[in-house]
This record gives sequence, C-alpha cells and structure tokens, in this order.
Amino acid sequence: MTTRDLPPSVIATLPGGHYTDERLFALEQEHIFESMWFCAVRASDLGRPGAFRTVQVGRESVLVTRARDGSVRAFLNVCRHRGARLRTEESGEVKRAFQCPYHAWTYDLDGRLVAAPNLTRMPDIDRVEYGLINVHVREWLGYVWVCLAGEPPSFEADVVGEVRTRLGDEELIGNYGVDALAVGRRIVYDVKANWKLIVENFMECYHCATIHPELTEVLPEFAGGYAAQSFVGHGARFGEDVQGFTVDGSEGVERIPGVSEDQDRRYYAITIKPQVFVNLVPDHVIIHRMFPLAVDRTVVECDWLFREDVVAEGRDLGPSVELFHRVNAQDFEACERCQPAMSSRAYARGGVLVPSEHHIGVFHDWVLGRLARASV
Repeated sequence: MTTRDLPPSVIATLPGGHYTDERLFALEQEHIFESMWFCAVRASDLGRPGAFRTVQVGRESVLVTRARDGSVRAFLNVCRHRGARLRTEESGEVKRAFQCPYHAWTYDLDGRLVAAPNLTRMPDIDRVEYGLINVHVREWLGYVWVCLAGEPPSFEADVVGEVRTRLGDEELIGNYGVDALAVGRRIVYDVKANWKLIVENFMECYHCATIHPELTEVLPEFAGGYAAQSFVGHGARFGEDVQGFTVDGSEGVERIPGVSEDQDRRYYAITIKPQVFVNLVPDHVIIHRMFPLAVDRTVVECDWLFREDVVAEGRDLGPSVELFHRVNAQDFEACERCQPAMSSRAYARGGVLVPSEHHIGVFHDWVLGRLARASV
C-alpha cells in the first residue's frame, strides 16, 4: 500500500521497522535524546549538597548532583583516568566528593579533580582539564533538564515553546506553580515497547472509549475519540456529576491556588518532545518522563505533584493517584500489545491514522526530520 492508495480519510504511519530497527534506534539516541533538552530528575530529589541521581540519556550515563553552593550540576558518569563508571547506583549521597572505585581518582561536587594516588608527583596534570565532563543544565517546572549537545538548542524554543504551542500561551502553565509542588507519589513503569508507541498513545484518544472506562467517566468528551491535544488551548471538561480528577469522580484535594476559574474543572495534556508528558488538573499535576533504554524497552517515571501542605499533612492521595495509574497501566499494556506486531510482515509498511489521529502524523514528520540529520 502506498500513500496514493490510501482513502482520503486516513494517512500513513511510520513503517514497522521504525519501532524495531536497532540502527534507527541508535540514530534516534544520537540525533534526538543526545541532542535535545532531556528532563532528567526532580530538583527536590537533590535535597542537599552531595545528593545525586544517575540517569540514562541516549547512550550516556549522566550524573546529576547538587554542588556546595546549592546549584545543580551534571556530568558524564565517567572517570577521566581509565573510563570506569563513577556511580552505578540510581541515587545516593556523598559527603564532599565522588571517588572512582577503580583507582581512587576523586572529584569535588563541581567536577574538579581534587585527589588521586601520587597526584602531587604529576604537577603537569591540570585539575580542571582532567575534571569530569560537564553537561548543560537548566531548571524548569521544578525539574532538572540536561543537554549533551556541545551547543544546546534554545530551551525557550524547544521546551517552553512546546507549552506555548499547546496552550497558546506559556504563561498559563505558571498558574499551576509546578516548581513549588511536592511529589506525593512516584511510580516507575518498565514498558516493553518502543518510545514512539508511548508518545503516539499519549497524543490520541481514539482508544479512550475502548480501554479507559475510568478516564472517560471523568472526562466524557474523551469517549468521542478526540484528544485534548488536538486543539490549541483546549482543556477537556470534567463531567457534570464529577467532583474531582479521581478514580471514582469523588472530590480531590485543595485546588492549586493559582489555577484560574477558566482552568478549573478541566484537564490539559502537553507533550514536550522528546520524552515528557505534562498533565494539568486543578488540584495536582502529573509528569511523565520517558527513558528509552532499548528499541523495545522504555522506562517511564511518573510523578504526582500536589500542594506542599497537602503532602506534608499526609492527606489521602489514593483516589487521585489511582485514576492515572490505571490509565498508565492500560496505555502501557496497549503499547506492549503493539510492539511484537511491529516486526510482522502485516505491518512492514505501517498502518493508518484516522482523522482524530492525524496530529500524530506531525510527530512522525518531526522524527523523520531529526533522523534526516544523520545523512547531512
């Protein structure tokens, strides 16, 4: 089937090989995840100097930490001596420095080489030059974003610009005060599917009536198949009898103070390419961060963020968390159902997108455009 053979109401998807080909996945790692701003960790996870997390960004392990002056720093997680990985754990805390367990080369929290066996006998070694390799860092929405590119792209255009494109005005997300919210719950999902299947699933709601009974009870318009992201500035309205964004439609917790009356009782979804989903509701915010680890494996870390006082008081967040946890489980099961078929001859030329999914075609064009850089 060629594009010319398709009925006018549908457009072609990517061919199945784009979800299974190791060579294409390596190109995506290089030209997408290693070249763009990547949302790495929640800043509050780095509570004090020496706290750190290691994250996989494309093919690189990145060490993100808080320096003694309170700033956030990020480095390639590689000792400059013989290339040993400095830290193998996902998170932890050091007192003053990172020491390589192989030959004890030691780096302070700014990445400078401060000690090594017999270092005083090697006065020609520049302790800054042989320090850890820095990674570009920005903080936004209470998260640490990193970029491996030598010259990073514009954060305002590529990250904040995605919010502007979706909401019509990037200032509207400021009403939720996301940077000041606290993590009420975090769930990590290990999804046996290509990262693009997860993005495509999040962007459309053609499947909602089929697999999301709880969500469509809260957001009845989703049963019609049109996702909130199809329309600039649109927020899906809660059902008339729904009191809150909870698994049973019961009342949630206190509304975030800055949320406007126009934003109340509405759900907004934003995709920030390449690996972040933002979900906005009046009393909490849900952030998904994807970590593509293999062509057919993606770890998704999902944070439920609430007002600090709500979390500190130990309020019952179960009904709020359970709604989107079920949505996640339902979505990821669907993606895992698709992944094996991506290598089928039946999907060699891909599938089709119906009108309510046509905006996914824009995402496909974006992916192809990034991959085209590999041949430049």
